[in-house]
Amino acid sequence: MSSSSMRVLSLIPPMTQLNTPYPSTAYLTGFLRSRGVAAVQEDLALALVLKLFSQDGLLSIRERTEAIAPRKRSLPVQNFLAQFDRYLATIAPTIAFLQGRDPTIAHRICGRNFLPEGSRFESLDVYIDHDGGDPLGWAFGALGVQDRARHLATLYLNDIADVLRDAVDPRFEFVRYAESLAQSQPTFDPLAKALAAPLNLVDHTLHELTLEAVKKHAPSLVLVSVPFPGAVYAAFRIAQSIKAHDPSIVIALGGGFVNTELRSLTEPRVFDYFDYICLDAGERPLLALLEHLQGKRSQQRLVRTFVCDKETAQVRYINLAEPDVPFAEVGTPTWDGLPLNSYLSLLDMLNPMHRLWSDGRWNKLTVAHGCYWKKCSFCDVSLDYISRYEAASATLLVDRIETIIAETGQTGFHFVDEAAPPKALKALAQELLRRNVSISWWGNIRFEKSFTPELCQLLADSGCIAISGGLEVASDRLLNLMKKGVSVDQVARVTRAFTDAGVLVHAYLMYGFPTQTVQDTVDALEYVRQLFEEGCLQSGFFHRFACTVHSPVGKHPEEYGITLEPLPPISFATNDVGFIDPTGTDHDTLGVALNKALYNYMHGIGLEEDVRSWFGGRVPRTQVGRHRIARALSVHQ
Repeated sequence: MSSSSMRVLSLIPPMTQLNTPYPSTAYLTGFLRSRGVAAVQEDLALALVLKLFSQDGLLSIRERTEAIAPRKRSLPVQNFLAQFDRYLATIAPTIAFLQGRDPTIAHRICGRNFLPEGSRFESLDVYIDHDGGDPLGWAFGALGVQDRARHLATLYLNDIADVLRDAVDPRFEFVRYAESLAQSQPTFDPLAKALAAPLNLVDHTLHELTLEAVKKHAPSLVLVSVPFPGAVYAAFRIAQSIKAHDPSIVIALGGGFVNTELRSLTEPRVFDYFDYICLDAGERPLLALLEHLQGKRSQQRLVRTFVCDKETAQVRYINLAEPDVPFAEVGTPTWDGLPLNSYLSLLDMLNPMHRLWSDGRWNKLTVAHGCYWKKCSFCDVSLDYISRYEAASATLLVDRIETIIAETGQTGFHFVDEAAPPKALKALAQELLRRNVSISWWGNIRFEKSFTPELCQLLADSGCIAISGGLEVASDRLLNLMKKGVSVDQVARVTRAFTDAGVLVHAYLMYGFPTQTVQDTVDALEYVRQLFEEGCLQSGFFHRFACTVHSPVGKHPEEYGITLEPLPPISFATNDVGFIDPTGTDHDTLGVALNKALYNYMHGIGLEEDVRSWFGGRVPRTQVGRHRIARALSVHQ
C-alpha cells in the first residue's frame, strides 16, 4: 500500500464531551498531515447525541417506551409519554439554542412554560425563594437570560437521558457511558457479553453513523482514540461495525484508557475488533505502523504496539526502541472536518468556574508534554504521559495558537497539561502580550510558590481567566506524604494571588488517602472552608483516592502504611487496586458530608457553620485555628 493511497480516519467514540471536541483526533490529524498523510476525523460522540436528541430520535425513543408494560414504566418514562408532544415540539429549538444558533428562544425557555419539565427540574427546589421570588435569582440576577436558559435546557436534556436509560440502554450516560464494562476489568468477559447482545437503539444509531463515516472517507486505516473507560464500549461497537462492513479496513486503538489500563493485555478476543493497539504518545507508533502497512517495515519493527498472531491466538507486545517525536515537532492540532458550530454548551452546575468544563467551545492545546514535577505519590508517574517532560518555545506555542484561531475563529483555549510549568506560562504570557494576541485561557497548575502575585497578574493580563490545581487533602502531613511539594499556607497565598488578579480558582480535593483519619478529614474540611471564606477558592471537587498500579503508592504500599489486596489474573484491563488501611476510617460516609459541604461552599452557603454540622454522626472538633488561613495570607511570600 503506497503512502499516496493511505487514508487515515480518526474517530472520537461516545462518550467524551459535548461542548467541544475531545482533542486527541485533532492532535493526530494535525501531526499526520504535517507528515504528508491524508488524514481526516469525525466526532461520533457528538453525532450520536445529535441523532438521538432530534425529532426522529425522540420518535424512536417513544416507540421503545410504549413497548414497556404500563405498570413497569418508570416515572421519567411516564412523564415523557404524557408530555411527548411538547418534547417533540421543543427538541429542535432547544438543541439549536444550545449550539448558539437561536439565542432568542432563551426568553421562552426562561418563562418555564415552554419546555416540558421532568424530575431533573426538582433540583431547582433547592433554590426556592420562600418570599415568592425567583428561585434562580441568586445565580443569574435580573439579567443572565442566556445562562439561565442554558441551565434549564440542560436539565431538559438530562430528563430525556433518564428516559433513554430506563427504556433503551441502562448504561447510557453523557460522560460515563457503560464505563463499568471496562474500568479495571481484569477479563474481557463482561464487555464480550455486551458486544454479543442484539443492538439496541443507541447501538443501532452508532452503527449507522459509523458506516456513514466510513463510506464518506473510504479510509484504509481507522484510529479510534479512547480517553476514558466511558468510551470503551462504544469504541468496540464502532470497530465491530467496521469489521462487519469491510474486514480489509485496518483498525488501531489508542488513547488514555489504553495507556493506563491495557498495558498487561493478553486477551486475543480484543483483536477480533482491533488489529493494532498502540501505547503512549501516538506519533512514533503511528509512523511505524504506517510504514508497516506500506510494506516499508516488518511487524517486528513496530513501536509500542500490541499485535495478535491469528494462528496461535498469542498476544505480543512489540517495541522497537526509537526516539519519540519531539514535542516541538508534533505539529499544530487541526479541527478541520469537525462540526465546530454543532457542539452543545451545557450548564449543569451554576458555579462560574465549574461550568468551564461543559460550557463553551474551547480549543484544547498542550503547553508541554508530561509533568515537570512528576513526584506526586498518587499519580501515574511511571507512565510516559507523566514521566517524559518536554517543552516547546513560547514563540512556537503562540504560532500554534494563531494558526488555530485562524482555522476555528475561536479565541478560547484550555491548556490540558497535567500541570503547566510556571516558567513556560510566564514566557507564553509575555509572548502573547508582545505579539498583541488576544485570547482567553485556563488550565491546570501546581499551587507552587513560583506563582507570585506579579506572575499571576501577568498571566491574567495575557488572558488567563481561570486555573485549577491539586490541593488534594488539605493537611501538611498528608501533603508531605503525597510528595506534593506544597503546604496549605502556600496554597492559600498562591490561590489568593490568582483571585486578586481576577482569575477564578478551582481546587482538586481528595479524601481516603492512606493513613487519613477522621481528624485529618475534619481538619481538611476546615481548611477548605476558610479558603472559600477568604476568597481564595471559587470552586472545587472532592474525589475518592484510588490506588493505581502505576503510582508510587501502588508500587511501594509499605511506604504509605497500607497493604494491597491481591489482584486477580489480568488478561484485559488493570488500573485501580484495592488496599487495606489499618486506620479503618469510613471514607464512604465522610465523602457524603465532604461533597455536601463543598457544594454549599461553592454557592456561598454555610461558610459560617461549624464544619462538624455537615457530618451525620459524631466527629471530633477541628484542630485547625479558626483564622489559620487569614494569618497565612497576612505573611508575605
